[in-house]
Amino acid sequence: MRPFTRTIPVDEARAIIDSTIQPIARTARIPLATALGRVLARDITAEADVPPFARASMDGYAVRAGNTTGATKASPRGLDCIGQVFTGDAPARGIGHGECLEIATGAPMPDGADAVVMVEETFRDGRAVQIFSAVIPQQNVGKRGADIHAGQTVLSNGDTLNPSRIGAAAALGIDEVVVYDLPRVTILSTGNEIVEPGRPLGPGQIYDINRFTLSALVSDNGGIPVPRRTARDTIEDLERAIDESRHDDLMLFSGGSSVGERDLILDVLQKRGETLFHGLAVKPGKPTAFGRVGVTPFFGLPGYPTSCLSNAYILVAPALRKMAHLASRLHRTMVLPLGQRVVSTIGRHQFFTVRLADGLAMPAFKGSGDITSMSQADGYIEIPVDVASVDAGTPVEVTLFI
Repeated sequence: MRPFTRTIPVDEARAIIDSTIQPIARTARIPLATALGRVLARDITAEADVPPFARASMDGYAVRAGNTTGATKASPRGLDCIGQVFTGDAPARGIGHGECLEIATGAPMPDGADAVVMVEETFRDGRAVQIFSAVIPQQNVGKRGADIHAGQTVLSNGDTLNPSRIGAAAALGIDEVVVYDLPRVTILSTGNEIVEPGRPLGPGQIYDINRFTLSALVSDNGGIPVPRRTARDTIEDLERAIDESRHDDLMLFSGGSSVGERDLILDVLQKRGETLFHGLAVKPGKPTAFGRVGVTPFFGLPGYPTSCLSNAYILVAPALRKMAHLASRLHRTMVLPLGQRVVSTIGRHQFFTVRLADGLAMPAFKGSGDITSMSQADGYIEIPVDVASVDAGTPVEVTLFI
């Protein structure tokens, strides 16, 4: 046994991680159709106006506004309809004095026309059209370049592509975009007792939980999980696992980070790289290590599922989002009365899971080894290091997982 000689506050750990993690510089060109959620690596500048022509914004008649002056239902203005134009067509000719052209919403305006009279304000008999309401120049007309003008920077390096931004790129005729690569993240569980789900358990064995929870968290925060086979509790197997993973962008190992005889992560990390901290003044998740193997950041997370996932939410997810050029996630919070008294540990910042029930924040935490401490929780409350307990009825701020 090698007891912790020092634990550091969570804010100090966050600062160390933030100073170590760097955004991915690699880029890739991908089809626009697959770009949702990706981050642009280059500005997109318009080479043409959008729309590329003036167009009708109403169904009706393209006119010269001056030809409608004074028009009312009692005293309509008569115009000669010389044809029609639909979306996707080009007007066959312009209009002159006393003429109009039937036009559909979105269709190009003909030369000579500067306004559109809505069809509801007209009456037609053959080519003769009666105008019941005057219009002014540019009324019911969308100008050329009204949305985007040539030379305009439409999207910028660092923009996350959501549906509307993808639509803006499509409006420019773009079918491929240059984006930052997704970080590749090693996911590896350690321990002689770990068994792949779907296989029978032997004596003293448990199913691998952390590989699945961590893979889901990585996918949800802009990374590509790279699951690797479980490593046994030996220096040789852990070294093999690190060597196989060193070309990924981030390593997440779970288990073996505590102080027991078979907790060997720290030994391997010190041998293959450097340790930047080991041990956090938090609950759950005290046995957490962080360092580097070459230039690759390394997290040694606790093996207990709740401790592992809790620290992954708190420490790994923000680091991964920085690597992926994604903005920090905005957490939803709500203030509710605590449903039952909660006891904490002085000297450790506790992240205590709760579920929402009948307008109360009810304790959900069972133990660091119980995944239902997370799966049956809606969020968590934070209990500062100098607080020993929180009484029932106390208003608490709940940070929601979703």
